[in-house]
Amino acid sequence: VQLQASGGGLVQAGDSLRLSCASSGRTFSRFGMAWFRQAPGKEREFVTRISSSGGRTDYADTVKGRFAISRDNAENTVSLQMNSLKPEDTAVYYCAAGWGSVSRTPENVDYWGQGTLVTVSS
Repeated sequence: VQLQASGGGLVQAGDSLRLSCASSGRTFSRFGMAWFRQAPGKEREFVTRISSSGGRTDYADTVKGRFAISRDNAENTVSLQMNSLKPEDTAVYYCAAGWGSVSRTPENVDYWGQGTLVTVSS
């Protein structure tokens, strides 16, 4: 599966931003999808994931209540709505996929998209 992320940019603290990830292939609905991020000088970290059907979601404590993941299996897309952004949310955001489900551990992720940079100014 190929993943293409988009939607990053420069925003101010408190603003909102929506990231999208488009997937190729006809089996998108069989993949669990996730977003990870990597801040400068830090390791890649889990942000959120969604089950293949979209019925279950999971969030890192740092973004819970501010970020929302969703997917459209008809359009082969997964989105990340980010609200109340903080400077510490600044990072390159990556979408990821796993057959059936996707791990919260970056080392165990099967497929990665290229990153999209989100910069939040204070």
